[in-house]
Formats: sequence, structure tokens, C-alpha cells
Amino acid sequence: MKTTFSARFVQRMALTAALCAASLSAAHADDLNIKTMIPGVPQIDAESYILIDYNSGKVLAEQNADTRRDPASLTKMMTSYVIGQAMKAGKFKETDLVTVGNDACVAMADFAAGSQDAFVGLMNSYVNALGLKNTHFQTVHGLDADGQYSSARDMAMIGQALIRDVPNEYSIYKEKEFTFNGIRQLNRNGLLWDNSLNVDGIKTGHTDKAGYNLVASATEGQMRLISAVMGGRTYKGRETESKKLLTWGFRFFETVNPLKVGKEFASEPAWFGNTDRASLGVDKDVYLTIPRGRMKDLKASYVLNTTELHAPLQKNQVVGTINFQLDGKTIEQRPLVVLQEIPEGNFFGKIIDYIKLMFHHWFG
Repeated sequence: MKTTFSARFVQRMALTAALCAASLSAAHADDLNIKTMIPGVPQIDAESYILIDYNSGKVLAEQNADTRRDPASLTKMMTSYVIGQAMKAGKFKETDLVTVGNDACVAMADFAAGSQDAFVGLMNSYVNALGLKNTHFQTVHGLDADGQYSSARDMAMIGQALIRDVPNEYSIYKEKEFTFNGIRQLNRNGLLWDNSLNVDGIKTGHTDKAGYNLVASATEGQMRLISAVMGGRTYKGRETESKKLLTWGFRFFETVNPLKVGKEFASEPAWFGNTDRASLGVDKDVYLTIPRGRMKDLKASYVLNTTELHAPLQKNQVVGTINFQLDGKTIEQRPLVVLQEIPEGNFFGKIIDYIKLMFHHWFG
């Protein structure tokens, strides 16, 4: 028998079905030459794992993060991402009705793309668009299939994309339960009930071949961390190991936002233009992950790509590099861009600048 449900409800069914069905830190500390003491990553009982800062993309800990493994129901994170992008593009609405047979993911794939094969093609297109190096999908639901694989790093990046690109879709992942037709469905991500962390997703997965997988995300202030644990030993173990990673990350690191888009960081003389100086900054907010408590020690400097800036200069044109330093060592770099377009000046203005520049070269 077939029944008709709303697209939003089918999404929830798909997610719930999925839910039911060498220390890097030491190297990180050495690289920074930091004064803060950061203990090693806790021992994680899983085949592979990774911990990243959502905003900065910084990898805080990893082990076998690029090893290709069976993703199991983590696959549905990409299924969900494709659905979210389709709704975002206006291809269908949350209130549209979907006929469900045996599998909600299959029903949504047929509804959104016409067939499962077409939908899987979209999934793999997004794999390429997101720059995932060790992922390929063969199914929409994640049951083991030849040629289907992913990695801890790629799954963390899919989680990052879900949060960034389709926030309405991502909001489903924090729902602890829902009831339909008198049947109560519980989210299997037990970390949602953990009062010591503010976890709002993301996804569990398990098959005998894959082991116990969990991609989790939690926030603390403006900081958001994403962990991916694959090949865990037990149902509860994947939660315990994920909690270890998240707790360690929040305790010893922080996310800072030293530069915002559009805000002037520096200015330089602009020659042969209709204004004397170029305002310089960044074309996107800068987020850095640093040892907790070290913001006051963070320093920033810049280097131009050329000795002088000559008009015309385009908005967001890269003209140099910003270097962020801790304890005298560069820890991150970002492009330095022109914040406002500077067209060429008039003929007489350019002549005056030419004369000034000659004197500058001779006597500067």
C-alpha cells in the first residue's frame, strides 16, 4: 500500500531510518612553537577519525582521515544535501506531497530527480563540486555497495557543507524525536541528549562491514567543531569517542575572527588613479583556530605582491598576503585585496603622479 506524505516529513523519515538502521595536537603545538601546553589527542577507539573547526576549516586532529571506508547511512548526509539544494533552488517545496513505498530515501530520490540513478549522479556531481577526494556514491541510502566509499575527512566536509549551504535542511538533524500516526521515532545520535555539549547533529551509520560511524557537530560560543568517527567498535562507543574529540577541541582551542570582510586592514598609495590611496582588507571574514587564551598574542602583518600599486585596481583584486603570527611564527595566511575599485585618473593627474613617482624613486 502506498501513502502520501509531505516532502519535509519524508526527509525526516529518511533521516530517522538512517539513524535507526600519533597525536596531531602535539605536531600542531610544535608547528606553532606556542607557549600554551596542549595535551595530545585522547586515544580514539575507531578505524579513522577527524576533528575540524567549521569556520576556519582547520584540522585539529586526525587519524587515517583519507582512508576509503564504507560510509553506511552517512551516505544520507549527501542525499540530504542534494535535497536541500534542490529546495533552495525552488525545484520543490517542503509542503509538496511525496508518495512513499519501502524506503524514504528512494522515494525522495525519485521525486527530486526522476530516478535513483539520476539522483546518485547529482550526489557525485556535488562530490566533485565540494572537492572531495575519497568519496563515490552508488546508492542514496548507504547500504554496502561495490564502488561506494568515503572517508572521515570527506564526511566532515559534507557536514560542513550542510551547515553552510542548506541551513534549513540542517535544522532537521537536531530534532530528538518526532511522532507520526501514533509512532514515536527517536534520533539515534545520543549526543543530542548530552548536557555537557551543545550538539545539534549530524548523522549515525552502521553496517557490519562499515562498523559504527558518527559525524557530530557542536557549538560553544562562536566556535563550531565537526568530528567524524568511522569504523567504531560499538553503538555507544562511537558517541564516546566523538565526545572525546569534541571536548578536547573546545577545551584547548578557540575560534577567533580578527578581520571582517569590507573592513580596512591597511592602506597604500595608489598611483595614476582617481584617488591617492587604496584601502586594503579581505574579501571574506577571516576565522582562525588558535590555542585557547592566545588571542592577545596574535599579530598580523602584510606583504604586497609588487612594490607599488598602479591604477586601475579592481574591487577584490589580490595585491598581497596577510600573515598571522603567534610567537614570531606564521600560522595562517590570507589574500590581501583591494576593498574599493580605483579607476585610472585623468591625464593631468597621471602626469603629476608620474613626476611624484620619479622623485620618490630618486630620493625615496
